[in-house]
Amino acid sequence: MLIAITREVSPAIERCELTHLARSPIDVGLARRQHDAYEQCLVEAGCTVRRLPAGDDMPDSVFIEDTSVVFDELAIVTRPGAASRRVETPVVAEALRKFRTIHCIEAPATLDGGDVLVVGRTVFVGRSGRTNDAGIEQMRRMLQPFGYTTCGVDVRGCLHLKSAVTTVGDGRLLLNPEWVQPSDFAAFPVVSVDPTEPFGANALRVGDRLIYSAAFPQTRCRLERCGLNVVTVDVSETAKAEGGVTCCSLVFDQRLL
Repeated sequence: MLIAITREVSPAIERCELTHLARSPIDVGLARRQHDAYEQCLVEAGCTVRRLPAGDDMPDSVFIEDTSVVFDELAIVTRPGAASRRVETPVVAEALRKFRTIHCIEAPATLDGGDVLVVGRTVFVGRSGRTNDAGIEQMRRMLQPFGYTTCGVDVRGCLHLKSAVTTVGDGRLLLNPEWVQPSDFAAFPVVSVDPTEPFGANALRVGDRLIYSAAFPQTRCRLERCGLNVVTVDVSETAKAEGGVTCCSLVFDQRLL
């Protein structure tokens, strides 16, 4: 059974961290309705959704992906690069503890889950404004005993690695070549985003479905031409906070400890 852990939209989301976008008003009510629809997509893809609460002290908490990376063998609780987000991790760690052994990134390392892309036994970790080399090295040491290869890659012009590249199934990647070096991913078949949709590289594969933002119709057509079953969802409000569809859930196979 697939588990999807999500977190509610904080009433303080308008105070979110921003790096590459100008601040614009966020309709909290609409953001919550869109998040409900996103969770329904997860249910229809076969997930059992477990939503965690959020308070005024965690404006970015809906972006739960940044707080942990879940593998079959363990879960790595991160140390987010934005100090304001470190308050988010304890509740997430507690929620994951019944499913996985927990390992934690320690200071001075920083690592955001949005910078981690898993393709088979290869783990790409983005060097970004939120993830440093110490974080990459700690993840490498945690994963090496389980047979994973961890590769640090450079990210430019966007918040996280998964803003620039995600997996869409069968080893195929969706990629914006302006934000990462395509040669870093030369071992995999690639679908490039439409040049008019630079933010369109973020997609969430769940089962036989690809959950994808409705904001990128040209790139969606490229994905559908590859035979992918694309299901779109409106995430316009969380996008104002530099969020994407991968950011708002932790999806993994249930394995109770």
